[in-house]
Amino acid sequence: MSLLDAILLGLVQGLTEFLPVSSSGHLVIGKTLLGVDSPGVAFEVVLHVATLLSVIIVYRERLWQLVVGAARGQRDALVFIGLLVLATIPAGLVGLFFEDAVEEAFAVPAITGIMLLITGALLWTTRFRRPAGDAHLPTPRLALGIGIAQAFAILPGISRSGATITAGLWGRLPGDRAAEFSFLLSIPAILGAALLQVGEIGESWQATGGAPLVVAFFVALVAGIAAIRSLVWLLRRQAFYAFAYYVWAAGGLFLLFLALRG
Repeated sequence: MSLLDAILLGLVQGLTEFLPVSSSGHLVIGKTLLGVDSPGVAFEVVLHVATLLSVIIVYRERLWQLVVGAARGQRDALVFIGLLVLATIPAGLVGLFFEDAVEEAFAVPAITGIMLLITGALLWTTRFRRPAGDAHLPTPRLALGIGIAQAFAILPGISRSGATITAGLWGRLPGDRAAEFSFLLSIPAILGAALLQVGEIGESWQATGGAPLVVAFFVALVAGIAAIRSLVWLLRRQAFYAFAYYVWAAGGLFLLFLALRG
């Protein structure tokens, strides 16, 4: 793998992991258009760790508050952590019982195009949501709904951040609070994905090379931080729906490409 490939892949992963455009969908599109395989398990693990670190850096103060608060038995911290655990359960169940079905979905490129169109529709609906309330935390019912949205995002083309933030916005959470819950919720999801692949690194690490891995890590890290901060900025200006145009274009053009290719 060249350094240029590492830079491009790190940039795409860092941006699409957090912007509501579906990183899995872009992976399928890239592999289909370029006719290439995945870059290797070692590379994927490195990118997962980089994006995980992006969330930790941006929300380090909030995470520290939760850790200290939980250690001291503070109710607010314990409730927030409990809500994150509750919201994690649906995706965990889907990954446990429907792994084969999800893998089959990744093998059918047209599904990705259709799911991107659905993601665009979800984002567009936020234009019509009710005004945000003053709640700083989701209710247990809303947290479960956000978790169900995350579970659907296991499908290629459904954006995890797009689905979960949309659910939070429709639950009348302020935009920055919906983003905070969504991105903190991504920590166990990203960590779990990385841990599941660690045992398969083996020769992949040597085959990829150290320099591309290091370059991709830092590019994905910086891109991830920029993506999170940019998305929060847009949410505060109620422009979240604008990503729908891009997702619709990506999904529509990809389906057109598949149809012309036959």
